[in-house]
Amino acid sequence: MCGRYTLTSPDELVHEFGLGELPFSLAPRYNIAPSNEVPVVTQEDGAYSLRLFLWGLVPSWATLTRSTKRPINARAETVHEKPSFREAFERRRCLVCADGFYEWKRQGSRPMPFFMHRRDERVMSLAGIWETHVSDEGATTNSFAILTTQANELMAPIHHRMPIVIDRKARARWLDSSIRKRRDLEDLLVAPLTADYEIYQVSEKVNSVANDSAACLNRGPDQQSLF
Repeated sequence: MCGRYTLTSPDELVHEFGLGELPFSLAPRYNIAPSNEVPVVTQEDGAYSLRLFLWGLVPSWATLTRSTKRPINARAETVHEKPSFREAFERRRCLVCADGFYEWKRQGSRPMPFFMHRRDERVMSLAGIWETHVSDEGATTNSFAILTTQANELMAPIHHRMPIVIDRKARARWLDSSIRKRRDLEDLLVAPLTADYEIYQVSEKVNSVANDSAACLNRGPDQQSLF
């Protein structure tokens, strides 16, 4: 799964997606958590558009209450079949802006956090789907979920699932709403190449969503990359 991630250099989005400038102010984030409002990229009239969505998908047909389930992840293997995800996968795909993500591995009596990122530290585009929900009162909620798949060899010792990363050259195809069949996107629904990434243990500060500072990324006790 993917339950926390980072976007520590939001200004890089301008270059990464050819935006010209950021349409709104963004602060570095070191511990993005479910229910946070964060930047995602959609396609508008053939161009990239940066928007702020809530993490935790709310289908357009759902009754929105405090108890409404808001899934943060969708399994790539079944996303085209599940009623909560099917239409969004066909028509509303997005790119979730991140430069790394966390996962936890139980060591002894407690889970320990690890951080995975690109070796070149470039911004990543996590595969996402999104929905717009309009309440009876007319309030609009835009929300998203991140697609996950089986972990690659690097992540597998930590967790059996991981987010899908859309390669730079494939971003336009992923966002193209005229492509609706899973078979036409099958080659994108895979784990990223192991060689491009690094993973290491980080501070337990990230365990609390109240902590959102660079200290979350402090390396673990050995201060070394584990893989």
